Order: sequence, then structure tokens, then C-alpha cells
Amino acid sequence: MMNRVVLVGRLTKDPELRFTPNGVAVATFTLAVNRAFTNQQGEREADFINCVVWRRPAENVANFLKKGSLAGVDGRVQTRSYDGQDGKRVYVTEILAESVQFLEPKGQGQASDGGNNYSRQNDQGSPFGNQNQRQQNQGYTKVDEDPFAGGGQIDISDDDLPF
Repeated sequence: MMNRVVLVGRLTKDPELRFTPNGVAVATFTLAVNRAFTNQQGEREADFINCVVWRRPAENVANFLKKGSLAGVDGRVQTRSYDGQDGKRVYVTEILAESVQFLEPKGQGQASDGGNNYSRQNDQGSPFGNQNQRQQNQGYTKVDEDPFAGGGQIDISDDDLPF
């Protein structure tokens, strides 16, 4: 069986960080992911997908991402249910994130944290890889450089965001 999800989108609001009674961190956030096509009016629609991340990555998400931040999520679909206050069964489908990638440079409102990549498997730093190692490769070209080097800014107004 396979249950794998990879998403790239923008946070619709600041992540919510909570702790279980045992002190385990859990963060929830909603990711707005643009659809690949436009509707009949020529507008691009988005899906709003609820995500959950646990432990240290949850703390990092809460500390370094905010509304409008571009993030990549690698995880799996999870469904659960509970009895609501009105006694009816409530079903929830969400993404259980195993890895959350911070896809914007630190200068874009991100705090300096020594790296943008926080996953359950590793803490390797920049999503662009080890630039020094790449520069030693024979076929190195300008295209291989970090496109955000030098604090390049992308002008995005609130009107450009899908939420």
C-alpha cells in the first residue's frame, strides 16, 4: 500500500502550536495550493488543505513560518473521526506532515535559523544543497547558484495571495 502526499503552497494564517499533556509539540496549519488550471472566468482556484506536524518540526514551523509563507509538505493523508458537541460524528481528513520545507529565503521575513529544511529525517540546511560542493564540480554554471543569494526580493502584495 502507498499513502504519500507532496504539496507546495502558502500558509493561510500563522501556524497554531499546542502541546499534548505529555509535552509533545503539535502544530496545525492550512496550506493554500493553487490548482493547475483556471476556471471558466480565467481565475486560478486553490485548494485549502489542513496539515499537522509533530515534535521538533512542529516547533520549527511555528517559529519560522507565518501567514503567506511558501512551504513544501511531504507526508501522508490521515482520516479520523470524533463525536462533536452536538453528538454527531465528525470526520476529518488532513495531511500528517513528516517533512516541512521552508521554501523562501530567510530575508523574506524568516528568522535566521541556520537552514530552511526541517524534516524528521534530517537537518541539512539550505534546500539548494551545499553550494561549496557544487562549485567544485567541473560543470558549474551561474544557473546552479542560489537564486535568492544577495537577498533578492520578490514583490508580492496581499492582493496576489489566494487567501
